[in-house]
Amino acid sequence: MNKKKSSFYPWFIVSLIFAITLVNFIDRTAISFIIEPLKKEFLFTDTEFGMILSAFGIGYLLLSGMGGWVVDRYGSRIAWPVAAIAWSLCLGLLGFASGLWGFVILRFFLGVAEGPHYPAVSCSINHLLPQEQRAKALSLGLAAIPISSMIGAPLISYLSADWGWRFMFFVISSIGIIWAILWLIIFRVPSVESTCSQEEKKHPIENGSTNWRFLLTHPTLVASNLSYFAFGYMVFFATLWLPGYLSFQFALNLKSIGWYLTLPWLTASLFLPFGGFLSDWLYKKTKSYRISHSHVIWVSQLLTAICFLSLSTNHSLFVTLFLLSLGVGFGFLPLAIFFHVNIEVAKNQAGAAQGITSTVFSLSGIASPALTGWLVDLTGNFHTGFIILGLLSALGVCIVLLFHHKEIKSPRKKLTKS
Repeated sequence: MNKKKSSFYPWFIVSLIFAITLVNFIDRTAISFIIEPLKKEFLFTDTEFGMILSAFGIGYLLLSGMGGWVVDRYGSRIAWPVAAIAWSLCLGLLGFASGLWGFVILRFFLGVAEGPHYPAVSCSINHLLPQEQRAKALSLGLAAIPISSMIGAPLISYLSADWGWRFMFFVISSIGIIWAILWLIIFRVPSVESTCSQEEKKHPIENGSTNWRFLLTHPTLVASNLSYFAFGYMVFFATLWLPGYLSFQFALNLKSIGWYLTLPWLTASLFLPFGGFLSDWLYKKTKSYRISHSHVIWVSQLLTAICFLSLSTNHSLFVTLFLLSLGVGFGFLPLAIFFHVNIEVAKNQAGAAQGITSTVFSLSGIASPALTGWLVDLTGNFHTGFIILGLLSALGVCIVLLFHHKEIKSPRKKLTKS
């Protein structure tokens, strides 16, 4: 009975991780669904609204790396709910905002408060589950990202239409606070012995100060982060520009666009957990990080590059949706593996490692919207934007093939004679 309870508990916690990741992504993107109501009420220009949207990325950039250190220092049981309450309060206060700078400042602090989220995901999974199950667990938890894009639009639209955008912010902010209370009550860190592999037990990693030099120079981590930039560029392109692309290219109305875009996000929500299960299965069969991590990443990004480069020419709506769905799906397939690499390489510094990865992601969130908008203004179409996206994914393939090839090694502290 105790054994069954013990085996059930980690996966129940994974379901809580899924829930807060769903909430987290809806919270950060909610404002993008009410652009028109806000522009009408406050007479915002597109440039001013761009300032509001980018304020989140700046705040996220500033604390994403430090957020990983906070999680490593104080643990995900404390750091995560504190962060969730902080970002939920910032979101709720948006319901009281009454001008440009009010929105800019609150969005900035929303980004700051969300900094520890993904490092906390890695840290929690690292403590909860043994090595051979971590990629699977990460993929299930992170599947909330594409799923949030599927359910966030109707949820926010109905709340805003029936009760107003201010009430919408109040409602979704309360969900994060409720989760934080549940997490504090339920989450407990298991003993290290219960989740370590035999190899990890033979070579334990001592706790201590963060080894930033190791985290910033390890070839596998550097290659993984550079490849992750291409993933982040794709995510921000898909979430911010695909509605405009479909409207521009096929003159679709807003409702039609919303339904058509469920197809790429549905594909991503299926491909992402498949990638985690595939990685765990390959590692179980081969005991090779090269096969179970590197090969899955570069093959997925190669297929992503092919799909988006194909979109740089005109196609029918059906072909476009097919290529978009596969491109976004293959882009998301190795997401859990990126997180898993940080856990396996950095061990007890997984939070700090994921913080660096989140910083790279935030940089892509600044580059992707700005560069794509400039290219569309310059060329009058999205073709060049798709070419840049495809080439970045292809560059990620080359980087992984060249530098992601060594079996993962962790930092070891030299033994001193007693």
